[in-house]
Formats: sequence, structure tokens, C-alpha cells
Amino acid sequence: MKAAPTLNPHAALIYVMVVVSAADALMSDAELHAIGDLVRSLPAFRGFSEDKIIPVARECAAILQEHEGLDAVIGLVKETLTPQLRETAYAVALDVALADAPVHPEENRILHRLRLELDIDRLTAAALEKAAVVRHARIPAA
Repeated sequence: MKAAPTLNPHAALIYVMVVVSAADALMSDAELHAIGDLVRSLPAFRGFSEDKIIPVARECAAILQEHEGLDAVIGLVKETLTPQLRETAYAVALDVALADAPVHPEENRILHRLRLELDIDRLTAAALEKAAVVRHARIPAA
């Protein structure tokens, strides 16, 4: 396994979104649009050039293809992010998972693993999960 890149917080957040999107082996258009929208709109991404999304996502995907790549990605993310930004990472992971609801079992497993590995306590996780579900509510067609 080649040496993993050193991440900055922007890349670490994108890695988390890619991991969730790739969990079911299909990165849907809705998930890809959600990633772009989050990068364009969240204050955490201020100063991050939108044209770097694809190269960072490809870098993450390459690591995921390696033996124990998921462990490596999660380790890099945890090492890079402060506790507060780990909560942000979990929140954006939820947004990507809900982009093409329903959430698939594979995505749920990744979300659970992220919660544990990023040390997101249950109460905080529950609040972030409820907020994400509320944000992604859909109005039924009349």
C-alpha cells in the first residue's frame, strides 16, 4: 500500500461524503449533486476551490480500492478533523445518505461505523440524524 496523502479538513469532509456515497457501490447523481451543493454552501468549505472536488474524490476512491482502504480513509479523517469538525463530517455524511432516500443498509452500516470511529456520542448523533431527516422531508405530490 502506497503512503496515504496528508489531508486537510476540506478533503477529509469530502472523503466522508465519498465513503457514504460509495457504500452501496453506486454513486448516484443525487449523491454527487448533494456533495457539490454541500461544498458550495457550507461555511466549513469557505476557501475551498470547487474544482478540487473531483480530484479529492478520486483520491479517496483510489484509497478505498486498496486492501483495508476504508480503515485507512476513516483513520485519515479522524486524524485530520477536530472533534467539532467530526460532528460536521457526520452531518454531511447523513445529508449524502439521504440525498437519494431511502438510505440503503450498506449506507447505514457506514454511518454507524463513522459515528463510532469519529467518537460522535449517541445524543449528538441522534440530534444530527433527526435534523437531517427533517431537512430532507419531501412533500407528497398532490
